[in-house]
Amino acid sequence: MAAVMKNTRRATQPTYTESFWFKYVLSSTAAACAETATYPLDLTKTRLQIQGEKRIDSHLLKKQYVTPGGMLRTAVSIAKHEGIASFWMGVTPAVYRHLVYTGSRMTFYEFIREHFLHKNQDGTIDFWKAVLGGLTAGAAGQFLASPTDLVKVQMQTEGIRRLQGYSPRVQSTWHAFTKILAEGGIRGLWKGWVPNVQRAALVNLGDLTTYDSSKHLILKYTTFHDNALTHALASGCSGLIAATLGTPADVIKTRVMNQPTDQNGRGLLYKSSIDCLLQTVKYEGFGALYKGFIPIWTRMAPWSLTFWVTYEELRKFCGVSSF
Repeated sequence: MAAVMKNTRRATQPTYTESFWFKYVLSSTAAACAETATYPLDLTKTRLQIQGEKRIDSHLLKKQYVTPGGMLRTAVSIAKHEGIASFWMGVTPAVYRHLVYTGSRMTFYEFIREHFLHKNQDGTIDFWKAVLGGLTAGAAGQFLASPTDLVKVQMQTEGIRRLQGYSPRVQSTWHAFTKILAEGGIRGLWKGWVPNVQRAALVNLGDLTTYDSSKHLILKYTTFHDNALTHALASGCSGLIAATLGTPADVIKTRVMNQPTDQNGRGLLYKSSIDCLLQTVKYEGFGALYKGFIPIWTRMAPWSLTFWVTYEELRKFCGVSSF
C-alpha cells in the first residue's frame, strides 16, 4: 500500500519541479535571503580592501593613500561617521547580482553535472569533475552578472568618498547603470570583468566543488542523513575553502572596478588585473592580497550556511530532488 501511494505521488508530481528555470528561481530566492542578511560584512570587506590603494585627487592631481585599519575599526568607523543604514548601501544591486549570478552558477553547475559529467552510482562525484563543473559554472555566471557587481562596488565606496570630500559619483542603482553606460558604453558595464570572472571561478571551485563533494562524502561515510545538519556541515567546509581561494582575486577585482577612468573608459590606476596584482604586492606586500580575509570568511560562513540550508529546504518543500 505504501509503495502504491509513493508511486502515485511520483506520478502526480509536476514535471516542472526538475526544470532548469524552476531551480533557477529557487536558487535566486535563497541567494537573495543570504545576501540581505550578511551584506554588512560584504560592505566592510570592500572598504577594508580599498584601504591603502592609490587615490587620484581630481583637483590636486596627486596620489594619496587611505590610512589602513582592521575589520572592527573599519566597521566602527562606518557606523560612527555614516550611520547604521549605510551598512546596506548598495544592497539593491547586490541582490540583483545574485538573481543573475547565483541563479546562473547553480543551475549551470547542476546541468553540467547531470548531463555531461555524471555522478557515480553511489551518489558521489569524482573530484576532477566537481572542479571542472565549479570553475565553468562560476566563470559563466559571473560574466553575465559583472555589470551588477560593478554597480555594487561603486555604491559601496560612495560613503567614504563623501567623507574624504569627493563629489558623489552615483546617487542610486539606476543612476550608476546609466552613468557607466554613458561614459563607457556597453563595454564599460563589463569593466573589470576579467578579475571578476577569475575570482568567481576560484570561489566556485571552493564553494560548489567543496559542498557537492563533502556533502556526498558525509552521507557515504557517516550515519548522517540528507538533512539540515549535513547541509550545514558541508556549507561550513565550502565557505572556508572558497574564502581562502577567492580573497586575492577579490582584492584585485575590487580595486580594478573601483578605480577612476578616463574619457575612454580606461583605468587611471591599473592597466590590467595583472598590473594591479603587481602594484599591490610591490607597494603593500603579499599580505595585502588577503586584506579582508576575515570579513570575507566571516561573511561566507553565514552566507553559505543561510544559502545552502535555505536552498535545500526550498527544494525539499517544492518536491525537487536534493542537490
